[in-house]
Amino acid sequence: MAYAAYQEVFLGGQRFDALKVDGARVQRPLWASTGVKNPDYPDTLYVTELVAPNTVNTMPEETIDAVADHGVIAGDTVTGRAGEAQAVFDKISAVGVDLRDVFIVLEKEGVEKFEASWNELLKATQAQLDAAAK
Repeated sequence: MAYAAYQEVFLGGQRFDALKVDGARVQRPLWASTGVKNPDYPDTLYVTELVAPNTVNTMPEETIDAVADHGVIAGDTVTGRAGEAQAVFDKISAVGVDLRDVFIVLEKEGVEKFEASWNELLKATQAQLDAAAK
């Protein structure tokens, strides 16, 4: 559904076409932290199943190694599947899950994790710069 929204706004929207004339650039969809947490899932799941044009996939080193070792990329696995995705969300809502709340919590936790990782990177980089300056 996220990819369909991207296509609607950036690939077919008159509003963006007007902005593009003034130099605006397309904001590509980001599949973030696509490492698999559930050991019952294939370790390449969120890479091989999130293949679409003009997307960015950030993955941990273990996932990069797994994809290089045994990942099978079979082409675009996302385009045209928004209806199927909406049906899944509809079923989840039908059993009483508050998807709006789920999305808010996941976004908040995701931003916090990215912020922590960014701060770690800044500290490590600064430490290397300080060591090199001595």
